[in-house]
Amino acid sequence: MSPVLASEPSSTTPVLHPLDEFYRRGRRTLPPVRFLEGPEVPEPYRTLLVHNRDMTRTLERFHHGRIHLRLISSWREDDGYWRESVLELDDSNRPVEFGAIKIHLNRFPDPWRTQILEERLPLGGILNASGMKYTSQPSAFFELKSGEFITCTLHLERDVVLYGRQNTLRDASSNVLAEIVEILPPESSDATKGT
Repeated sequence: MSPVLASEPSSTTPVLHPLDEFYRRGRRTLPPVRFLEGPEVPEPYRTLLVHNRDMTRTLERFHHGRIHLRLISSWREDDGYWRESVLELDDSNRPVEFGAIKIHLNRFPDPWRTQILEERLPLGGILNASGMKYTSQPSAFFELKSGEFITCTLHLERDVVLYGRQNTLRDASSNVLAEIVEILPPESSDATKGT
């Protein structure tokens, strides 16, 4: 199955949800976003984003290393667990993704729910280890300026154009497991500092 090549997000999903909720709660202004068709996303970001595979495995293969999670913020609300985080390579702590995710905890049995709440491993890594069947369904691809918050969070030298996607993970019965915004740092080293 090929990913949706959307020029704008689904009408049922707000723009950049759930990242929009983190920005609202943090009283930050979302940077301007331009939605792209899949083929418009430049390489290597197209290879990393325009597909229906999970990002954890895709990033680990691309960077030839294991990934862990650096938590920025999180909260729980009813059955929803909201987490803003950076995925980093284990050997260097180099950021390889900034993400905002809403996880529907009631769809996960223990011990996977417990591992999610330990806030150390990416959801994709937990799902892959669990053997749980799931699908990745991107609904939009975009470019945006990093802005002050993401620039600082990803250890960038300056405000730069970044590429990302809005994605939904579903279980074998098509129940939503998680809603995610996944944003990649620049692959050129001149935009990063100290990593």
